[in-house]
Formats: sequence, C-alpha cells, structure tokens
Amino acid sequence: MDIKIQSVNFDADKKLVAFVEERVGKLEQYFDNIVGAESFLKVEKSESFENKTVEIKILLPGKEIFAKKQCKSFEEAADESVEALRRQLVKYKEKLHSK
Repeated sequence: MDIKIQSVNFDADKKLVAFVEERVGKLEQYFDNIVGAESFLKVEKSESFENKTVEIKILLPGKEIFAKKQCKSFEEAADESVEALRRQLVKYKEKLHSK
C-alpha cells in the first residue's frame, strides 16, 4: 500500500511519520485490496488544547473512505482516525460479501 503523509503548517518529525505509517499500514489486516492512503496532519489555530487534526483517506478500488479526528496529540488523533477507518472497512467488507 502506498501511504502519503503531508504535514500542514509544521514539519513532522520522523517518529510521527513512522507512527502514522505503522497505524495506517495495519488496516491491510482488515481489507486486502487497499490501493493507497493519504494522510494530512494539521495544527489548527484555536485556543483549545485539542488542536492537532489528522485526516486519513483510504483509496479502495472504485471507492474512498475518510476519517478526520481532532485531539490533544497527533498520536491520539491518528489512533482514533485509524479505528474509525477500521470500522468502515469491516462494514464495507461485510457489504461486499453479502452481495
């Protein structure tokens, strides 16, 4: 799977990029036919502590699934986004097998 990670308004360090790649890569356990993934890491300019946003788009043959989460840290936001995508992949896979 081809994983592209872009950081907006800041430079992501190697540990953060590796963390996101590892988490997104684990989604292949739930669905074999993932074409690629795009991830955007953003720091929102807000007064709250929860200003780290992670958006992940998974590309499937003929379909895209998307999750966006905002948390206190990028790691937490990435975990929540990947969990949301995992649920969507499982649901999509069940839908495909029921046809």
